[in-house]
Amino acid sequence: MIIQDVINHLEKLAPLHYAEDFDNVGLLVGNKNDGVKGVLVTLDTLESVVDEAIENNCNLIVSFHPIIFKGLKKINGNSYVERVVIKAIQNNIAIFAIHTALDNCLQGVNDIICNKLGLSNKKILLPKQGTIKMLTTYVPTENAASLRQALFQTGAGSIGNYENCSFNTEGTGTYQGNDNSNPTKGNRGELHEEKETKITVTFQKHLESKVLNALFNNHPYEEVAFEVTTLDNYNQTIGMGMIGELEKELPIHDFLTFLKQKMNVSVIRHSEIIKKSVKRIAVLGGSGSFAIPASKSANADVLITSDLKYHDFFSAEGQIILADIGHYESEQFTKNFLADYLSEKFTNFAVVLSMTNTNPVKYL
Repeated sequence: MIIQDVINHLEKLAPLHYAEDFDNVGLLVGNKNDGVKGVLVTLDTLESVVDEAIENNCNLIVSFHPIIFKGLKKINGNSYVERVVIKAIQNNIAIFAIHTALDNCLQGVNDIICNKLGLSNKKILLPKQGTIKMLTTYVPTENAASLRQALFQTGAGSIGNYENCSFNTEGTGTYQGNDNSNPTKGNRGELHEEKETKITVTFQKHLESKVLNALFNNHPYEEVAFEVTTLDNYNQTIGMGMIGELEKELPIHDFLTFLKQKMNVSVIRHSEIIKKSVKRIAVLGGSGSFAIPASKSANADVLITSDLKYHDFFSAEGQIILADIGHYESEQFTKNFLADYLSEKFTNFAVVLSMTNTNPVKYL
């Protein structure tokens, strides 16, 4: 097995196409074609984590957060980031980061929090736009069924709980090839009419190369007429945050105690208590002040997130309770999830869960 094999499975879980533009995900250090001796899974990649990988004979670190976030102009060991990169390279250890690709994943960071709290009726809080594309093409009617099937096999035509979705219109296509053409039907230099089917399918953004390969490999024409457009539709399976419901309504103070226990936190910073009981809960792991308006619009009783600033708490405006549980605390179970996922996929090398607590914030 090589490093790229591990990456392929991680991208099936959380395609890197859906990471935020500001992020730096993927293979940050190392060669994708190197063989895998072992994988260490961590939330953050620090020097101590690289030491842990060395001790466990792991030459791939799968990290939630990227160690390289901003551009590096020099790598001389003057910062903790540079020292990590140097140590990893010296010991032939690759580093892969998944970060906001997993944040935007339906079974990612926020789903983990929801499951910890036992929430039901879960859905994406901030569905992502620009992630659904539409293919339109024209094919001889006699070839339409086989082309549709090839497109469906790539994942095109999946809409929510439905598969093999397409729209088809019968018509007549015309073309006339020049002296350099080699038409499948008709003769060069002659105007040809053909009964054709217009096929339209939608697909997830990350599938585009597979969909187009299927189109070109299964279309009979020398020149394939097609169009790919990006839709503004919100994608209900990709996006930031989630919202769900508790099994039963809880008094707010009971819920905050429950939250501390389930998320293993000692401190919760929260806005004014304006509700006696709560049931509808929004979550967004990591920095989540941007989710406050959406949480209020979704009629959430509480938003669980982190990194709220002083003035963010004012924006609750008596409509919602904001609960800041800490950045590390909101994402701490992510590495367990990733380690379990990879352990199920690979049994021929060790997948090791990092025991290093990388939380830089300490409490008295």
